[in-house]
Amino acid sequence: MTALIATWLVFATGFTLITLFRLRGAAPSAPPTSARRVLLLRPLDEPTAREVQNLSSALPPGVRQVVLAPFRPPSSVRGEWLPSDPPCGNRKAGHLTYALATIARPDELVICADADVQVTRELIDAVAAPVRDGAALCTAAPVPDGALDAAGHALRGLLSRTHHAFVALDAMVAGAPAVCGKVMALGPEAIAELPRLTHCLGEDLELSRRLHARGLRVELAQIRANTPAAPQSMRFAVQRITRWMQVLRAHRPGLYPSVPLLFASTLPLLALCAFSGQPVLLAGAAMLLLSRVALSVRLSGFSVTALWEWLAGEALLLVAFLGSLVQRRVLWRGRWLQVSAGGLIKVVM
Repeated sequence: MTALIATWLVFATGFTLITLFRLRGAAPSAPPTSARRVLLLRPLDEPTAREVQNLSSALPPGVRQVVLAPFRPPSSVRGEWLPSDPPCGNRKAGHLTYALATIARPDELVICADADVQVTRELIDAVAAPVRDGAALCTAAPVPDGALDAAGHALRGLLSRTHHAFVALDAMVAGAPAVCGKVMALGPEAIAELPRLTHCLGEDLELSRRLHARGLRVELAQIRANTPAAPQSMRFAVQRITRWMQVLRAHRPGLYPSVPLLFASTLPLLALCAFSGQPVLLAGAAMLLLSRVALSVRLSGFSVTALWEWLAGEALLLVAFLGSLVQRRVLWRGRWLQVSAGGLIKVVM
């Protein structure tokens, strides 16, 4: 048993140290402002007050915002409204496919952003620059922002202060990049591929996989997408990340076991080492803890809040993974779905 725990410690600590090494010298860059006009697509099905507020914010010059919804949005929402009510399993992909076939112009660069994302000039330039330079797809990592409750702090910790931060995931990429589709700038190849994903949950991961398989570039912007958070329960946060784990199992089954073994291993390893009481394991646990704290500081700076969020983020990921082991169906937008390999959706309830 001691040898097994020691081996796990070595791999988990080594994983963190390699991530730190690969992150060395990486710094956000300021891309030049794009002169090309931008078509900003905003799918909207069940708007919250926060999302309406986002969509009502002033738009940067040269940006044409189009809200894709089955109903007319509130009058405060800026831009155009395209009536859209796709019958497919993945309504977001259906909204985007319909808009790209209906209103897209050849002189516009296409960016799609979820309604909860706060769109700024800096965000648009950051995701547009790689696509303008030949990338097929560019995404930005989302980070909850604003006045956060306990669930919001745990989500921000997971998404910006742990190994599951997309900056860290991008540094450790092996194969198709792990992406989050909350903000995506689409090149012509991605636009052509999107209609094939309207019955696929986790369309962002599958889009990344297909583009990578064709030798095309998929990049992560060197800026984060702020998503002003509304109050939410911890149960909702756990359900959200559990769904991510289920999608990961469908799209990347080989990486699924790495979640407890590497990404969320701190708490179980600390508990095992403390229970054993063996000095060599306690020393190894201290090394693991120091390396994880160093990664958190590297990703988001040092503060007491940041360290608490890191720990809460790892705990959230571990709980969500355990939940995904026993929950075989996915609850998404009020429907229970069966998700097969590649994210193909079958409605079961």
